[in-house]
Amino acid sequence: MDIDKVDEAVLALLYLGAHNDGARTWKSFDWDAMERLHEKGLISNPVGKAKSVAFSEEGFERSKEAFNRLFGVDD
Repeated sequence: MDIDKVDEAVLALLYLGAHNDGARTWKSFDWDAMERLHEKGLISNPVGKAKSVAFSEEGFERSKEAFNRLFGVDD
């Protein structure tokens, strides 16, 4: 399994749950992937009682780009 591809897909799917103008997203994904995204500086620490995590600016942009690349429709 290509862990980087898994992380990219999770990051793209996090875009689906984005709220507060992209500041936060729901964190209901694989804990190992979430921890790797945190270590890469793309999201806040997923450990805790909160049901969502904060995107970094880079994390939100990369999430949006990955979502469009993986799941977007070509016109």
